[in-house]
Amino acid sequence: MPIDLNSADGLGPNTALYAIAGIVFLLILLQGLFTIRTAEVGVVTRFGRFLRVAQPGLNWKIPFIDRLQGRLSLRVAQITLKMETKTRDNVFVSIPISVQTRIMPTKVYDAFYKLSDPLDQIKSYVEQVILGHVPGMSLDEVFANQSSIASAVRKELDVDMADFGYEIVNVLVTDIVPDAKVKSAMNDINAAQREQVAATSRGEAEKILVVKKAEAEAESKALQGHGIANQRKAIIEGLQNSVEAFQKVVGGVSTSEVMQLVLVTQYFDTLKSIGESDNTNTLFLSHAPGSVSDISSQILDSMLQANRANGRE
Repeated sequence: MPIDLNSADGLGPNTALYAIAGIVFLLILLQGLFTIRTAEVGVVTRFGRFLRVAQPGLNWKIPFIDRLQGRLSLRVAQITLKMETKTRDNVFVSIPISVQTRIMPTKVYDAFYKLSDPLDQIKSYVEQVILGHVPGMSLDEVFANQSSIASAVRKELDVDMADFGYEIVNVLVTDIVPDAKVKSAMNDINAAQREQVAATSRGEAEKILVVKKAEAEAESKALQGHGIANQRKAIIEGLQNSVEAFQKVVGGVSTSEVMQLVLVTQYFDTLKSIGESDNTNTLFLSHAPGSVSDISSQILDSMLQANRANGRE
């Protein structure tokens, strides 16, 4: 039995056509949908001409007319460069530099269209700044002014790159690398200077020890001299008291006779003390009276000199 296409129970040709058209239209609509991730933006053009900046999330463009030309990241990007230049004292150095950049959200158009190769162009600006500062410094000044070099690069680069939609977040001069021979020579100079300082310190220490030792010896000898002088003075005063006491008891006795008696008594007392000692070695002593007389003469001379010295005082 034939089916009537115009009946309500059948599917007419117009309905099928509408269904196909709806499917095609839906596919076209879906073709125009696109997403932009967080911290990114998209550049939409129409027939090759800049149209707008697509923000993160779901976006739509007219299919076959509008086009997503590109995506740009708004994250901080780091560009690592290595500059080679010469210092004022003709030393070639390599300067590793890290440049941290970020695209300004308000200048996406400039960042996308004005720079064809951002890396090389930023490198050129950095080289220009480095060549304007480092050649006027000595090698020691370059080492001492790493932070000021980085600040100068950032300041000038930030001004220049702002016109192209780039913000300079930070510039880091991570190292100063001179030629290997120059570096070795610098280490030798540093080692020699430190050795010189150490030698000077050791010399000063030895000088102090010698001076202190000499002072101690001088003080020791002075004290020793005072001790001997006091000892002799005490002996003379004791002998003098003995002579005076003996003359008071025994009248008519001369001073020399009393001294002879005192010395002979002391002489025999000394021999007795030596003989009583357990560790006594053999001693050869003269017992002639002349020896005792010589000793007494020396003591009398000492007493006279001491008396003269006391008279001068």
